[in-house]
Amino acid sequence: MPQALFTYEPVGATRDDLAFCPPGFHPMYGRTRLGEGMEVFRLAAEAVLTWELHRAMGVGIDATADRAAPGVDVTVTLGGLIKAPCRVVWTVEEPRRAGWASGTLAGHPECGEEAYMVDRTGDGTVWLTVAAFSRAQKWYARAGGLATRGLQHAYARRCGSVLRKLCESAAE
Repeated sequence: MPQALFTYEPVGATRDDLAFCPPGFHPMYGRTRLGEGMEVFRLAAEAVLTWELHRAMGVGIDATADRAAPGVDVTVTLGGLIKAPCRVVWTVEEPRRAGWASGTLAGHPECGEEAYMVDRTGDGTVWLTVAAFSRAQKWYARAGGLATRGLQHAYARRCGSVLRKLCESAAE
């Protein structure tokens, strides 16, 4: 069976620049301080790469692998109603950066790319960045207009607060 095609171009564009946004798309960029130190980085990176963050947020995750890797298909289910199929387009696992991005597939309410990146700066501070470029694909996403984009920004902020709590509780 052939793989589903991405619903946008340029696939993988967030790899080199999380703030990248092609013409005709809406940018989303949120950054949350998670804490400090190698243990916080390790816990946060693992939670992001293994879907633990998403599950802790209460969204359904149906993935073809237990860990993010290029080519892994993931369907996120919101509220049991909205299904958002996507595919991991890149991953990074380095001593100071770890994360992945997914691109939308047919059936997703939006088209575009979304990235989740944990990084540890030179002073040891650990951050989560959630970045995306997208535009409405389904009628209900188009009808939502600015409210849909507001929900995306709220989701990114919630990712940060949930991941910070995951790291705090695991470090205790």
